[in-house]
Amino acid sequence: MNKNLCVLTLAAALCGCQTEQLYKSSDFTKPGTFTAEAEGPAVDKAGNLYAVSYDYKETIGKVTPDGQGSIFIKMPKGSTANGIRFNKKEEMFIADYTGHNVLKADLQGKVSVFAHNAKMNQPNDLAIMNNGILFASDPNWKEGTGNLWRISKDGKTTLLESGMGTTNGVEVSSDQKKLYVNESKQLNLWVYDLDSAGNLSNKKLLYKFKDGGLDGMRCDAAGNLYVTRWGSGVVVKISPEGKLLETIKLQGMKPTNIAFGGEDGKTAYVTLADRGNVETFRVETPGRSWTERKN
Repeated sequence: MNKNLCVLTLAAALCGCQTEQLYKSSDFTKPGTFTAEAEGPAVDKAGNLYAVSYDYKETIGKVTPDGQGSIFIKMPKGSTANGIRFNKKEEMFIADYTGHNVLKADLQGKVSVFAHNAKMNQPNDLAIMNNGILFASDPNWKEGTGNLWRISKDGKTTLLESGMGTTNGVEVSSDQKKLYVNESKQLNLWVYDLDSAGNLSNKKLLYKFKDGGLDGMRCDAAGNLYVTRWGSGVVVKISPEGKLLETIKLQGMKPTNIAFGGEDGKTAYVTLADRGNVETFRVETPGRSWTERKN
């Protein structure tokens, strides 16, 4: 427990108050409601959670705030969903790793191709700026390499960097001035300077992990980055300066991605491949995307 939480706990004990327990994971959906490809959580403005591979692989599931799940989208033939992000218009963008696409869907489940590039290995995870510009990680798992793409608001794809490690988690900072990208096998977390047009510069290593794996990640509104640690059974919280702030233990060992929602944006949802479900825990600060879309 960090110093701030200790102070809050002591203050609550002295005044007889009860504080909410943070960073304690519990099941949001039952194990087995998703498949081993559970991925890509994202939350709409009404608080519904969407994640891929609900019941069977080629689907996107919808789970209501009280935990009731159903199939939202049956993927088009040749397409398989991975990362999901919403824009401010409540349009859903989907990384389609078998179709080499970024798809777009509305909240009625109508799907269309937003961007396509046959040179993409397999679009994996997505990040979105508040102006609608998207970024896609693009790993080649067999070769242990990866690319990074930008997708403009009109669906134009631009290769920003090739020859990276196995690019996976990708996220925009809360101030829109940084882009974070991790490499799953190489255990690197990179940060770039980001301008309003989606251009990158000044690539730096923010954090180097020693073991396990890396998968999806999301920022909170204060700029802290939550990173899922595939194979390690934890989510870690890292400051914008690269300091490890928290290690959050999960019930499963293979977290694939994370999103924030709930009534106040302070509920984290984590997809677990080994348990085929979604776990949840509470945090101090609402998620970055939740905050932007509510304002």
